[in-house]
Amino acid sequence: MNGADTAWIIVATALVLFMTLPGLALFYGGLVRARNVLSVFMHCFSIACLVSILWLVAGYSIAFGDGGSGLWGGLGKAFLNGVDADTLSGNLPEILFFAFQMTFAIITPALIVGAYVERVGFGFVLTFSGLWMLLCYAPVVHWIWGGGILTDGGILGEVGVRDFAGGIVVHETAGLAALIIAVVLGPRRNRTTPPHNPGFVMIGAAMLWVGWFGFNGGSQLAADGGAAMAMTVTHISAATASLTWALYERIKYGKASMVGLVTGTIAGLASITPASGYVDPVQALIIGAVAGVLCQEAVNVIRNILKIDDTLDVFAVHGVGGIFGTIMIAVFGLGEWAAQIGGLVIVGAFTAVVTFVLIKVVALITPLRVDAETETNGLDLSVHGERAYDMSS
Repeated sequence: MNGADTAWIIVATALVLFMTLPGLALFYGGLVRARNVLSVFMHCFSIACLVSILWLVAGYSIAFGDGGSGLWGGLGKAFLNGVDADTLSGNLPEILFFAFQMTFAIITPALIVGAYVERVGFGFVLTFSGLWMLLCYAPVVHWIWGGGILTDGGILGEVGVRDFAGGIVVHETAGLAALIIAVVLGPRRNRTTPPHNPGFVMIGAAMLWVGWFGFNGGSQLAADGGAAMAMTVTHISAATASLTWALYERIKYGKASMVGLVTGTIAGLASITPASGYVDPVQALIIGAVAGVLCQEAVNVIRNILKIDDTLDVFAVHGVGGIFGTIMIAVFGLGEWAAQIGGLVIVGAFTAVVTFVLIKVVALITPLRVDAETETNGLDLSVHGERAYDMSS
């Protein structure tokens, strides 16, 4: 065991959990109507709890077990069978590697929350999120990070998919799942309500930015120059995409909004994620500069041309950003074109099929969407019996 590496990954694990709780919860919560903010918090918090347990039960074994095949890791490490405080994964305690990867498993289905806020059934959120993590996310992790079919020497050739911290594993899977749910679910009854608390949005985005250092820097799994470089390029891409988003917004609409600025931050972070272990700061600058414009145009296409109510732009920001960053690895000659594109296509097709089937199956068990009255009155009071704001107290 390496003490320095272990200490850094302990910190990185806390940082990645901080991204979901409270970062993503505040970012998404500020973007919805005041009558739905607590429901967003509930979704993020309860997904974190549920996925943690399921990761222990079977998720970690499916993703990183060594008793399966190229398609899945088997159930040999279910309930952390054979893993104790002295077991090593590389030069790290395996229990720490388990915890670090658990925080990734938490945030990925939590990202999907942004697609269905303000109209989804709470039972559907929990049932779908748990099953999706086990049946979609965990196998994809195995394919790319767990020695599966898309790694070096796999079905895509000697050089497999390059995805340092989750452009495909996290952002493409969550983005596509979000888009499919939004299409099946249908639009909100009222799509014109502005964010109720842009301050929450900024605070949440800032927390995500800080937490992303653990997300990308921690994926080096070592306290070394590679981790430092991953953190640096992550920051440069985020800063650049923030400014290009705001500038493009200013050119198009005459004003640069704060919500737009920080959405650009997330676009830059999602785009650099797969490439953060391979690119240099100048290449990160290029990725961020393009991401701020590309993801903003993707928002316009999804919302206004395709008329899909992906409420908080999960696919346009995370999905498009992750796919773009994955392709840029090949553009810069740091990965093989066939592997990068092949990985995107294979994982995309698998995610689409599994997500659609799960939506239909889970909808037979628990309602997919709340009724019209509940949606109009807001999910906070109708579903959870609470209000975020009591103006009379």
